[in-house]
Amino acid sequence: MAITKKDVFLLLLIVLTAVFFRTWQLHLIPPGLYPDEAINGNDALETLKTRDFELVYPENNGREGLFIWLISACFSIFGISIWSLRIVSAFVGIITVLGLYLLTRELFSLVQNYKLQSSIIGLFSSFFLAVSFWHINFSRIVFRGILVPFLLVFSFYFLLKGFLTQKKFYFIITGILLGLGLYTYTTFRMAPLLLIVFLIPWWLIYKKQKSEKKFFKLTLCLLVSAMVVVLPLAVYFIKNPQFFIGRTSQISIFSQPNIPESFIKSLISHLGMFNFYGDGNWRHNLSGSPQLFWPVGILFLLGFIISIKELISSIKKKNYNLFFVHCLLLSWFLIMLLPAALTYEGIPHALRTIGVIPAVYIFAGLGAWQSFHWIEKNSKNKKLLVSGCVLFLLLVLIFQFNKYFIKWSSHPETRNAFSNDIVQIGNYLNSLPHQTQKIVIVNLSGVFVPQPEGIPMPAQTIMFIENAKYGKTQSLYLLPEDLNKIEINEKPIIIIPMNYEQNIFQLLQFMFPKGKIEKENGFLIYKI
Repeated sequence: MAITKKDVFLLLLIVLTAVFFRTWQLHLIPPGLYPDEAINGNDALETLKTRDFELVYPENNGREGLFIWLISACFSIFGISIWSLRIVSAFVGIITVLGLYLLTRELFSLVQNYKLQSSIIGLFSSFFLAVSFWHINFSRIVFRGILVPFLLVFSFYFLLKGFLTQKKFYFIITGILLGLGLYTYTTFRMAPLLLIVFLIPWWLIYKKQKSEKKFFKLTLCLLVSAMVVVLPLAVYFIKNPQFFIGRTSQISIFSQPNIPESFIKSLISHLGMFNFYGDGNWRHNLSGSPQLFWPVGILFLLGFIISIKELISSIKKKNYNLFFVHCLLLSWFLIMLLPAALTYEGIPHALRTIGVIPAVYIFAGLGAWQSFHWIEKNSKNKKLLVSGCVLFLLLVLIFQFNKYFIKWSSHPETRNAFSNDIVQIGNYLNSLPHQTQKIVIVNLSGVFVPQPEGIPMPAQTIMFIENAKYGKTQSLYLLPEDLNKIEINEKPIIIIPMNYEQNIFQLLQFMFPKGKIEKENGFLIYKI
C-alpha cells in the first residue's frame, strides 16, 4: 500500500520533532561530560590519528569498536568538540524514529485487519519514540547502546522486505546490519534469539506456499553475510575471551547465592520500570520516574494485551501473518529484556533494556490506534475527536520537553552525574596561558587507564576537554602518591586536585612553600 502525501507530511513533522529534541543545545545538555563518554571521544581521536581501528577497545571493561569508529569519522568532518562527540548518538536516534515508522507500517500491513491503519499505527509509534525521554536521553549521551535499537529496527525492516520481495539484496543488507550489531553493545548478543523467532513464522509461510527451498536459499544469504561481518570479531574474542565476558560476569545474577530469587527480583523490577518505578540513575533517567509518561504507559499496556490476544487468535485460526507480527513483538520485548533481567546491579536499568524500546513504542502505537478507533466508533463529532487527539499528542510533547530540558537537565544531581565539576576544571585549564605548567592530581577512584597501571577513569573528562582545544593533552596527570614527580622551573605552575582533600594541600604547602591556595569557579588550585 503506497504511502499518502498526508502520511509523508505527518512523518516529516515527527522526524523534525525528533531532530529538535535530539539536537537542541546538544553541546550544553546533558550538563557535563561523564568519563565513560569522554574515553570514547579520546579513543576516537587516537583512532583518527593512528588509523588503527580496533575491533575492541580494551580499556573501561572493553568496548566494541563500531561506535568509536563513527565518532572518529564525525571528528574528521566537524572537528573535536562535545557537540561533535554527541551528534553521532543524536543522528542515530533521529534515524531510528524514521526506521520505527517504516518497520511498524510494514509489519501491520501484513494483517488484513490492520492493513488500512498500518500507517497510523506507525505514526503513533514513531511520535511516541520521537518525544520519549528514555530515547531522547540516550540519543544525547555518548554511549554505544544507542546503536542497538537502530540496528534492530533496520535489520528487521530489511529482513521483512526481503521475505516479501524475495530479493537477495535485502537479506545481504540484513546480515550486514545484524553482524555490525555485535560490534556495538553487549545486549545486542540477544538478537540471534530474536532472529530465530523471526524466521520460524516465515518458514511456515513459505512451507504453506511450497517454497521451502527458496526460504533456505534466502536465509543462507542472510547467515553468510552476517558471518562474514562477524568473523573478525569472533576471532578476536576467541583469542581474548576476557573481553567477550567483560563486565557481564561482575553483575550477573549467576554470581549471586540465590539465582532464582535474584532473577525474579530483577525481572519484576524491570517489568515495573515502564509504569511504576524507573531507573534511579540520574544519568539514565529523572531518578525513579517511570520510563514512560503515564498516558503512554497505559497505551503500552493496552497494546501489549491486544498483542497477546491477537497471538492466541492467530494460533486458533492458523493465521501465519498475524502470528508472525505478534510473536515477533512479544518475543522482542521479552528477549531484549533479558540482558537486564539477568543482572542484579543498578536495577531497574534503562541502558541494559535499551533493546526493548522499539517494541515498547510499537505496543504504545497499537494501543493508541485501538483507543482512537474505539472512540471513533462511539463518537458523533469526528472533528472534536481529531482535535482531542492532536491536543493529547501536544500535551505528551510538552510534558516530555519539560521533563528533559527543564526538570532533569537543570537538576543538581544531573550535573553531578555528568561530572560537570570536572568539565569546569578542564575549561579552566584551557583558559590558562600556554606557558603555564598544568598539573592535575587524580584523586578520584575509577578503573585505571591504561590497565593495569595508569590514571583513574575520571581524568578522561579533563583529557577530552584539552584534546578538544589542542588536539592533545597539555597537563601532567599524577596520582596523589606521585607528588614528588613535580619539578619546579621558571614557568608558573597550577596544581589542581580533582577532588578537595585537605591533606593534599597541606603536603603541597610543605613541598612548595612559595605557593598559595586560590579558589577558581568552585574548586581550589595551588598556584606556584
